[in-house]
Amino acid sequence: MPNLALSAAIGPYDHVRDLLDGSIRADGIDLTVLQLPIEEIFYRFTKFREWDISEMSFGKVISLASQGDPGIVAIPVFPSRVFRHSSIYVRSEAGITRPEQLAGKRVGVPEWAQTASLYSRGMLAHEHGVDLRSIHWHQAGVNDPGRVEKVKLKLPEGLRLTVVPDKSLSQMLLAGDLDAVFSARPPEAFTRGEGRVRRLFEDYRSVEQAYWRKTGIFPIMHVVALRREVYERNRWIAMNLQKAFTVAKERSLKRLTDITASYYAVPWMAENTVLSRQQLGEDFWPYGIEANRTTLEAFAQYAFEQGVSHRKVTVEELFAPEVQTSFKV
Repeated sequence: MPNLALSAAIGPYDHVRDLLDGSIRADGIDLTVLQLPIEEIFYRFTKFREWDISEMSFGKVISLASQGDPGIVAIPVFPSRVFRHSSIYVRSEAGITRPEQLAGKRVGVPEWAQTASLYSRGMLAHEHGVDLRSIHWHQAGVNDPGRVEKVKLKLPEGLRLTVVPDKSLSQMLLAGDLDAVFSARPPEAFTRGEGRVRRLFEDYRSVEQAYWRKTGIFPIMHVVALRREVYERNRWIAMNLQKAFTVAKERSLKRLTDITASYYAVPWMAENTVLSRQQLGEDFWPYGIEANRTTLEAFAQYAFEQGVSHRKVTVEELFAPEVQTSFKV
């Protein structure tokens, strides 16, 4: 029987490259890989399901699952994880130096369902006691006007979210129309380095390390999703893909500690890898459900509280049953 031909759109991360370039193969599968900007991948797969396998925003996956959307099913492979204290930007003139000071302020997000800002809001509410209803939220593109939500929301009563179609978050920060922005992608007002916009947490690495030690949460940004009709016809592909992605990740982690040659154009990569293992554990980028249950359950709670999920979704609902357990020898 010939291999199953499937299409996939996933970012060019080192921890997936061996699968995407054919160095390793998922048993029984031939992949055609598309390399596209991440926002384009999310938009086209959320709206049109244009390929069989896709990297997906975790926020969009959980929102669609809560609405009973039958079109996709996820596997617990996490291409992108980022602590998001570094993703809160404040207007320097606003005088905001502590997260508690965001209460009552005007804060922008690119999309309410963007995973990065969802985690940031969860941290703000759960770690710093800020009532999200006290903030006047604004939704707009980070650097370009006209960005829209990709999923339907069910906002909590009393929460204020204003859609701004004709301005960008960066423009509104500089004009004084916003006090802060929560965004995975930095606003141009920050990247230009003019000093008018800065990070709320200047020493964000130490803050994020303390957050990890306290909560055990390593935020998951993206998951791998399958078109359900493809999965239902060939349910074996979920586990075969899970295994192949795991092998690719293990090869990448091995390269991180190889000091024979520089696989990455970053100094002290091996030393930073050792430090990550000391702080987060031997497998500091785990796949699967149980190794990530603390993060997954926190995310499900945040999504429900913030109206991204229309109902409380269990972790097990999100992922194909075939990858939730494994055989033992």
